[in-house]
Amino acid sequence: MIGFRTATEADLPAIVRLLADDPIGAARERDEDPLPRAYRDAFDSIQGQTGNEIILAVDGAEVIGCLQFTVIPGLSRLGARRGQIEGVRVDKRYRGRRVGEILFRRAIERARETGCGLLQLTTDKARPDARRFYERLGFVASHEGMKLPL
Repeated sequence: MIGFRTATEADLPAIVRLLADDPIGAARERDEDPLPRAYRDAFDSIQGQTGNEIILAVDGAEVIGCLQFTVIPGLSRLGARRGQIEGVRVDKRYRGRRVGEILFRRAIERARETGCGLLQLTTDKARPDARRFYERLGFVASHEGMKLPL
């Protein structure tokens, strides 16, 4: 049975494995043993920030999916909070079994619990299947996202 929990530092190798397990992730992640210190530093920062968490999908003790959920306070929309979803991955062995959908339902629930008026995400244009998945869940491509590498 698929369950959910918040990630702990001990989950980092499994999370990085998921992040690195596709052509885009393989080019930007480093799934090594030991993990680069940057992952532990980033995890500590996430843990230290209120409204920032990594939600895991688990099958027993095995991590099979993840996403990062962050609450962003804002002034626009009458001071509405926004939920931001990043780093979504599902183990390829579990794709097509509704794990991603169930994981997103949990993130949507967290957004409601934390008072968010909007839940947003970006998706790489090289991931058309991901875009179709998000649209099936009710997300609308209402804006054009832009990034500036620093």
